Amino acid sequence: MIVLLALAGGLGAASRFTVDTWVARRSRAPFPLGTLVVNVTACLLLGAVVGWALTHPGHGGVRAVLGVGFLGGYSTFSTASVEGARLLLAGRGAAAALHALVMLAAGLVAAVAGLWLTSR
Repeated sequence: MIVLLALAGGLGAASRFTVDTWVARRSRAPFPLGTLVVNVTACLLLGAVVGWALTHPGHGGVRAVLGVGFLGGYSTFSTASVEGARLLLAGRGAAAALHALVMLAAGLVAAVAGLWLTSR
């Protein structure tokens, strides 16, 4: 199980890097949009994993590998926090606040959507 978690975490981290880089190269947003996309999709997917787990008990290994392993490696609260701090230090308080608020609101909506989609 530990090896599967580690492999899934590595795959999640590689996926995060790929998605973030792809979005960043195409974005002209006033804040780091790639991290927002990564974290919101992670919330949606984790909500889906939890919703699925609620209706399919006994699959703890799958839930752990997907939720803790892959999505733990994919999501990135620490990067979002550093990006917000960088925006503040650069004198871009409005962009930092927008980044934080949109991340929180969109992540919450995405998690609820994921739960709703799979727990029905």
